[in-house]
Amino acid sequence: MEPSPLQTDPGLESLRQHRAELRESMGALEQALAAPAADLKGFWTERVNVAVVELSADIREHINITEGPDGLYPGLLTTAPRLSNSVASLTREHVEIMAMADGLLARMGEPIVTTDVEEIRDLAIALLVKLSRHRQRGADLVYEAYQTDIGGET
Repeated sequence: MEPSPLQTDPGLESLRQHRAELRESMGALEQALAAPAADLKGFWTERVNVAVVELSADIREHINITEGPDGLYPGLLTTAPRLSNSVASLTREHVEIMAMADGLLARMGEPIVTTDVEEIRDLAIALLVKLSRHRQRGADLVYEAYQTDIGGET
């Protein structure tokens, strides 16, 4: 039996590693948001800001790994052109996700008062939800491209 492309393709291994890093950044933001926001001039604001900056960098890296000239999507479209609609949808989501992350970064750059905490949490949670769904659709795409038995043979 031949090894699957997922096991042998170094690009997919890089994607798998980055996927774990992105999930770690998402978890760090979630933890930062959950912390008490009593001291806005200190710990909460700094921790959330650091988490947003890290997550934004990981999102940019994800976009490069998937859309870049040597990225997953160009290679996938060569081997599985039937998935072009799914790739186009994920690419559109990248624009939305980056806009959400940039908006959150800009909001964190403004002075924050107690009444802003819920707004920031809402923006961040919306980003995390969008990313979570995007990651699942991306995983489904990779599975469909490299693991689906198009079958008929016995």
